[in-house]
Amino acid sequence: MNKNYKNLLIWLAAGFVLFLFAESFSGSQSTIPYSDFLNELDSGRVSSVTIKGLNVEGVFSDGKTFNTYDPQDPNLVKKLIDKKVKLRSDPNDGMLLKLFINLFLPILLFFGIWFFAFRQVQAGGNRALSFGKSKAKLNGPKTKVTFNDVAGIDEAKNEVEEIVDFLKDPHKFKRLGGKIPRGVLLAGPPGTGKTLLAKAIAGEANVPFFSISGSEFVEMFVGVGASRVRDLFEQGKKNAPCIIFIDEIDAVGGHRGFRIGGGSDEREQTLNQLLVEMDGFEENNGVIVISSTNRPDVLDPALLRPGRFDRQVIVPSPDIKGREKILRVHLKKVPLSADVDPLIIARGTPGFSGADLANLVNEAALLAARYGKKNVSMDELEEAKDKVMMGSERRSMVMTENEKKLTAYHEAGHAIVALNIPESDPIHKATIIPRGRALGMVMRLPENDRISVSRVKLEADLSVAAGGRIAEEMIFGHDKVTTGASSDIEQATRIAKRMVIEWGMSDKLGFLSYEKENSEGVFFGHSTDATANISAKTAQVIDEEIRAIVDRTFARAKKILEENADALEVLAQGLLEHETLSGEEIRKILEGQKIEKKQRPVIVKPTKRSKMPTSLSKKKPKKRKGEDPSN
Repeated sequence: MNKNYKNLLIWLAAGFVLFLFAESFSGSQSTIPYSDFLNELDSGRVSSVTIKGLNVEGVFSDGKTFNTYDPQDPNLVKKLIDKKVKLRSDPNDGMLLKLFINLFLPILLFFGIWFFAFRQVQAGGNRALSFGKSKAKLNGPKTKVTFNDVAGIDEAKNEVEEIVDFLKDPHKFKRLGGKIPRGVLLAGPPGTGKTLLAKAIAGEANVPFFSISGSEFVEMFVGVGASRVRDLFEQGKKNAPCIIFIDEIDAVGGHRGFRIGGGSDEREQTLNQLLVEMDGFEENNGVIVISSTNRPDVLDPALLRPGRFDRQVIVPSPDIKGREKILRVHLKKVPLSADVDPLIIARGTPGFSGADLANLVNEAALLAARYGKKNVSMDELEEAKDKVMMGSERRSMVMTENEKKLTAYHEAGHAIVALNIPESDPIHKATIIPRGRALGMVMRLPENDRISVSRVKLEADLSVAAGGRIAEEMIFGHDKVTTGASSDIEQATRIAKRMVIEWGMSDKLGFLSYEKENSEGVFFGHSTDATANISAKTAQVIDEEIRAIVDRTFARAKKILEENADALEVLAQGLLEHETLSGEEIRKILEGQKIEKKQRPVIVKPTKRSKMPTSLSKKKPKKRKGEDPSN
């Protein structure tokens, strides 16, 4: 029976019981002794009387009602007639009603309470039995997400379009004996859009979408996970064609035999049941399983064999074009200024995933709201990018004038070297405002993502890294250099070492690799491993080659700064005055042009607390003409 009908019946029964109580106690007001009734009758103040068995009910002359008990007085009727009282006799003395109320009603109430308690216990038993039911969420008969909401992973979308075609027209493939893959594994770094892509497949195919996490199968009791797997596939068959999405399948799909407990382990039981359901013992027409994981290497080989998850789709981090497309998708949701260029933001966010870019746009919208702006401009997007990558500005950090001046010359040294080496990436921004652990920075943006890096580009980066320390020595002297170049030195050493021992960029050592893999799969160089299979002479040559590369690039940077000492001074003074300069502003300063000092936006505090918009709030209906306002 429908739950609404059950509730209606319960309320009707409660109303009937209340009605019986009201009927049983009606007329019981002003119960008086029989002697008082006779006195009132003799005084002529009784207007009418109704006799119901031994009950006497009546009305006084003033309209008040009374009730009394007749002790079987044989002269009562004669007295009433003599006093000319209106007399009525009701043969229904209410004994049946009283019998029902006094005898049957308690029995009914007892059985009602017992039945209610039994149903509660039964419901608890159902909940206990539903312990092995699947916790998958059905996102409606169709989802609102389509391929238009997924950007930056075009290759992955092309691979899953075949699944959409099969769900739309399965006979097209079955007619030729083709079988669609039972399982599709989406593998890639976190935040690259694996879950969104799975929802888009269901949205494009217009089919139900069951979603569940791998960890939701596992409980402390062995066998519960396997039961949930069976129930999940049963639900899928009832709603076929549909998609079952298992997020983070590595929670249950890891290699078997490496856990304490052997075959009795709950995860292995769950995995075994999943293998059976996908193996094809039963025909699951129209049910396609899509899973996602960040670690496909830990999955059990039986899970990846043909017939189960036999198709793997790599969802990588987007390249520069992909990041631009993703930004355009998220920027549609916020009002933008005319100066916003998604390509510039994409160039400055290498390695960002789709989730990172969505977070960047959200941070920019929050900043614009704090500044009281109506649109999100490029300034907010740039500030949000720096905040996500390096942390918030530390303007409250106490820096002496000497430390601020040293930071300005340090960053100017990086910038001057980068501007005078053609192989270096273009400068996007230079700042002396502390962020995170850095007191300042020079940001360079590549024109495109690089898959491979040339030797001249690596040596250019080494020279740029040395520019800060060289500028400190030139201006403040050899004895006044600081620890500010520690990250530059670390970066230069790492690049030079890899050039020699990994990438074969040493003329003396040639086309050889001098790194060794340890038991944990981590690669290291000769200087960190005493067991590396190289001789002491070779190790000495490696050290000499690393130093030669660093010394050569250091000398190149020093020569550039000595030849451009005037430009170094001009740029350092510009950084001291403006604190942050864009690449275009750096060019103007070096050409002798004046630039206006930017005013830092002021955070606008709300004057009063505004109500949060909610879909539950409804406007009051307008009053119609002639309508009663109380209705």
